[in-house]
Amino acid sequence: MSGAATSGSHARAGAARGAAGGLLVQGPTLRLRYPAPRDAAALFDLVHDPEVTRFFSWGPYSDHAEPLAWIESLAAARRTGRRLELVIVGDDDRPIGVTGFSELSARDRRAVVGTWLGRAHWGTGANAESKALVLALGFRRLGFDRVTALVNPENVRSAVALGRLGCVAEGVLRAWHRHPTGVRDCAVLGLLRSEYKASALGRVPASVSGRPPRRWLVGEQEPGSRPNAGLA
Repeated sequence: MSGAATSGSHARAGAARGAAGGLLVQGPTLRLRYPAPRDAAALFDLVHDPEVTRFFSWGPYSDHAEPLAWIESLAAARRTGRRLELVIVGDDDRPIGVTGFSELSARDRRAVVGTWLGRAHWGTGANAESKALVLALGFRRLGFDRVTALVNPENVRSAVALGRLGCVAEGVLRAWHRHPTGVRDCAVLGLLRSEYKASALGRVPASVSGRPPRRWLVGEQEPGSRPNAGLA
């Protein structure tokens, strides 16, 4: 069997598994889907690296039970509107990172976006594509008017990457985020619906299948972005 055929069969199988799990966002080379228990080992391998979690308020993983416990917490988090997190996967359906939303304000139609990738995938373009996919979900399917990114001011790499993607630096929240080592400031970057639609991210092909949790559907959906429909 040719490499292209193998890649295509992996993609079709991954899409079927993602759709069966409730929500799938498909892009040119990557997909977003709900994490499943089978992903625990791959997530442990990614987050066992202390460089990946250098600016996190948690981690690195030291026990294989930790990613499984996180996965098992997600259904309730989605249902109650606390978090909507998805794994980022390629053709082999193996997670390379995680992206999603938290701090939802349904009234204001906004949420905080966060993304992390395993170190082997830094600088590969996976960050830009996964951001395009999660923002397509947020702005086009969930109806967000604004997405916020919070970054440790010392994490210059992340702040620069967000700026290149079109996010606007809006200032610094002092003593905003509590870590085991103390309270940290957070740099605030924002992206509005109009800015997203005018950006390169808004032109990345993305399709959404499945039905997001009801609490996350907060605003107007764009034509063609309802369940099982594509997003141009």
